[in-house]
Amino acid sequence: MRVRAINHYKHVHETKENLDWADLVTLDFGLFAQAGGKEELAKQLDQAVRNVGFFSVTNFNISQDEIDEQFALAREFFALPLEEKLEYHNIKDLQNGEHTGYTPAGHRIVGNGIGDNVQRYNIPKFDGYHQTQQPPVFANNIAAIEAFKLPDEDQLIHDHKYNDRGEDHLYYLHYAARSADENRRAGNHYGLGHTDLGTVTLLFPQPVAGLQILNAAGQWKWVRPQEGTITVNAADALTALSGGLIKSSIHRVSVPPSDQAHVDRLSVLYFARPNNHVILNPIQNSPVLKRLGLVQNAFTDLGLHLTVQEWVKVRQAQQNRRRMDGKLAADGTYTCPEDSLEILPGLHAKVYN
Repeated sequence: MRVRAINHYKHVHETKENLDWADLVTLDFGLFAQAGGKEELAKQLDQAVRNVGFFSVTNFNISQDEIDEQFALAREFFALPLEEKLEYHNIKDLQNGEHTGYTPAGHRIVGNGIGDNVQRYNIPKFDGYHQTQQPPVFANNIAAIEAFKLPDEDQLIHDHKYNDRGEDHLYYLHYAARSADENRRAGNHYGLGHTDLGTVTLLFPQPVAGLQILNAAGQWKWVRPQEGTITVNAADALTALSGGLIKSSIHRVSVPPSDQAHVDRLSVLYFARPNNHVILNPIQNSPVLKRLGLVQNAFTDLGLHLTVQEWVKVRQAQQNRRRMDGKLAADGTYTCPEDSLEILPGLHAKVYN
């Protein structure tokens, strides 16, 4: 069967509005092999992960053409008729904490009974443990998708070996533009304030503004799209393994600025997570953590010693619970009953207003 060629992805223009941009550290991997480069990068990284949990990297050895190819594949899939996409949607899997395949817009409730405007497609890493049927647009381009990962496994610590069983995912997101009235009723949110559950999340560059981070001063700041960079945010598993030293970044997705609010927003992300067998206790052989007295975390404080596999399942099951009783105030503040945020007894997710 002849495979149809995928047209090149063309990004929209960046916003011209003067937004309150976040001041993020950018790590230049070109310094890595230079004298003193590792030390300089370590200083910059230490500042970023202790204070905000967000930073950008450049010179990371993935070309813009390779990144744009993933955006093009996402565009092609999300443009399919809904009935075709629903063939790859499994509500029982979502409820059980599995998060692969397609999730239609409206599955998650933003508040006031309003469904979200986000379509999702999740592809797990190619470690031999995740056998899932892919739609033709992805199946016919699976080599390009599988190649779209960090090129050198030696960059990762031993608990993140690619070929060991784990829950890494390549994630495509489609945020549909809404009317001003729909945005107002949804609190001008596309996604509420939250933290991610893994080690780090890689966000590949696209020009539609919307991502915001909560900085150390408690202020929401826009993350400026920067061509030629990957934006990285630290996540919950890394916070747990570091005993709280590394901050899991708090972020949300807002309605784009007025000159982009009419444009659909397409995102390509990679969720990196430790291998499934890793226990999310603070790292025992770290002299830094011992010196700082960081020997407990939110899990161990409750007497829990969760494996990554256990944590991912319960957290994703909670994320995909449909919170029909959530309320959004006129200022965008979200409230809901505490039991809808329960992950495990004594452990609750947080929504950051």
